[in-house]
Amino acid sequence: MTLEPRRHALITGTSSGIGAAIAERLLAQGWRVTGLARTPQANPHPAFTGVVLDIGDTPALLGFLDGLGDVDAVIHAAGQMRAAPLGELDYDASRRLWALHIGVAEILADRLVARLPRGGRIILLGSRTSSGAAGRSQYVATKSALIGMARSWAAELAPRGITVNIVAPGATDTPMLNRPERKGSPPTLPPIGRYIRLDEVADLVIYLLSPSADAITGQQLMICGGASL
Repeated sequence: MTLEPRRHALITGTSSGIGAAIAERLLAQGWRVTGLARTPQANPHPAFTGVVLDIGDTPALLGFLDGLGDVDAVIHAAGQMRAAPLGELDYDASRRLWALHIGVAEILADRLVARLPRGGRIILLGSRTSSGAAGRSQYVATKSALIGMARSWAAELAPRGITVNIVAPGATDTPMLNRPERKGSPPTLPPIGRYIRLDEVADLVIYLLSPSADAITGQQLMICGGASL
C-alpha cells in the first residue's frame, strides 16, 4: 500500500502563541510543518522542522523560500502590537509593523504561489481591530491593509482552486496581551467574559485548510467573543 505524502504547511511565528497552536494542531492531523521564528523552537515532533530566521531580513527570507520546495499551505501568524495615541506615534515602529504584517505576507505569497497546488491555502492572521481602534492606529492600519490584499489575491487565485483568507481574532490569551508595547492600549475583555483561547483560533484555521472550506475565499473571519457587536 502506498501512503499519501504528508501535506506541508509553512507557518511563521511558531515559537509561541497562535503560530505554535496552529502547528500543534496540524502535526496532530498528519501534516508536515516548517515553522519560522526568531528563537529556537523545542517542538520534538518528527514532522516538525523549526527554522530560526528573522523574517524581517528580506534577503535571508528570500533565500530560505527559494530552497523550501513545494507547500500546500502558507500561514502568516507572526505579528507585533504597538499602541500609541496620535501625537505620540513612533515612526520606526510603524515601518516595522508594515514590514512584518504586510511586507512579509507579500514575500511569502509571491515567492510560493507558483508552488501551491489546486486546493492550496494562504491564511493571514489579522485582527478584530482592523476597522479601527483608539490608540492603535499604526497596528490597525497594517491589519486593515491585509483585507484588501487578501481579497485581491483571492480573486486572482480562485480559478486555480487556491483560497486566501484572514482569521481575525479579538483579544487572545497569548503572551502578547501583557507585553510592554501595548501598555498604552490594554486589552478589553470580550462580552463573553473571557479572552479568546488559542485552540479556538487554531481550530478555525484548521477548518479553512479543510476541503469543506473550498468555497470560502477572500474573507475575514472574526473570532472575537462578541467584541465586534
